[in-house]
Amino acid sequence: MELGAHCMTETPTLRDLTAASFKIGCLGFGGPAGQIALMHRIFVDQKKWVGEDMFLHALNFCMLLPGPEAQQLATYVGWRLHGVKGGLVAGLLFVLPGALIMLGLSLIYVFAGHLALVEAAFYGVRAAVVALIAEALLRVGKRALKTSAHWLIAAASFLALWLGQVPFPLVILGAGALGALSPRPGTMATPTSPQPTARATDAFKAAVFWGALWLAPPLLVLLALSPEHTLAQIGVLFSTLSTVTFGGAYATLAYLAQQAVDAQHWLSAAQMIDGLGLAETTPGPLVLVNQFVGFLAGWNSGGLGLALAGTAMATWCTFAPSFVWIFAGAPFAERLRSNAHAAAILQAITAATLGVIAHMAAWFTLHVLFAEIGRTKLAPGISPLWPDATSFDPVAAGLCIAMLALAFGARLGPLTLVAVSILLGIAARGLALA
Repeated sequence: MELGAHCMTETPTLRDLTAASFKIGCLGFGGPAGQIALMHRIFVDQKKWVGEDMFLHALNFCMLLPGPEAQQLATYVGWRLHGVKGGLVAGLLFVLPGALIMLGLSLIYVFAGHLALVEAAFYGVRAAVVALIAEALLRVGKRALKTSAHWLIAAASFLALWLGQVPFPLVILGAGALGALSPRPGTMATPTSPQPTARATDAFKAAVFWGALWLAPPLLVLLALSPEHTLAQIGVLFSTLSTVTFGGAYATLAYLAQQAVDAQHWLSAAQMIDGLGLAETTPGPLVLVNQFVGFLAGWNSGGLGLALAGTAMATWCTFAPSFVWIFAGAPFAERLRSNAHAAAILQAITAATLGVIAHMAAWFTLHVLFAEIGRTKLAPGISPLWPDATSFDPVAAGLCIAMLALAFGARLGPLTLVAVSILLGIAARGLALA
């Protein structure tokens, strides 16, 4: 079917858009790929509110942005249909159902996580997370490594994080700089549907207004408390994440783990993996794991009150920036999408993202398989992560192999894979105690 072959119907009412967006928010399982497919089925195939070319145009633009691309795509479509009001409705409803579920799961985790049955369930979930990250690694690799230069960028990104602990933002910025210097810029398709007129003054006003709205909570906390307060640090970390994390949730987790686990010690590596497992079981963006991290950061620092404030701050600073990028940048999407140099930068960043995800896959897998992980200093600035061989867990290794077989052999979806991993984890712990 050619681009533009879908015939658009009349613009839906805001009430119809709200109902469709709420449905997507409740059924959006399977990570960004599943959520984008669901939006395409509802917005393009079923409702015919937007054409194929406009949908692909919006998707390509959102792939250029930092942050959760699926939420940004929902916001973009809502904006095209009903302006700012439609963008807010579609973007917020994409997140809200999953965020409420994640809050409930976080409460269960801290109040009942010590129970043997719950511990056994999470023991199994960690193995499913290893398989899910491996799937993401292959999925990104298929579209990222198009040239030998992209392979080199991916390898350099992995080694920079593994050997030198280079900060994640520097890895991404370095890759973008290499892409900008590429002698052969990438190419991007030109959409067939017309785009709204882009005016710099309107974009500036939108950026100032929505940017101020996003930054107000973390700035107020910084002023009212102190830069060292946990809530202020949560606001700073997740605001930074929202501006430098290209490549989706799995790339975000590499920097998040580096900061929340290794630097701030808000939670353990095992708890971080548990949070990712919880996020896999909820609808909505996978970066709802950020909400879990904010909750545990507050819980471990000051109890339930700070946990609720931390989860609110993390959620706000994760998703509010998306409205800045869309409302200020969407009118320029056509111009940006047809820019070959912008395509080259994106391709280099996507290649670096593969290295980032590979590093995170290794980081998570080691923490699942070994109880003791440390860094071995080989030379100044070179300290690779290395496990203690005597702390190896053969049962966890067996669960990981089983999950990989089910993911790649049986091709189970994320929700089914997590459910099976819970049953296997409970069975494995039960046999161990028998």
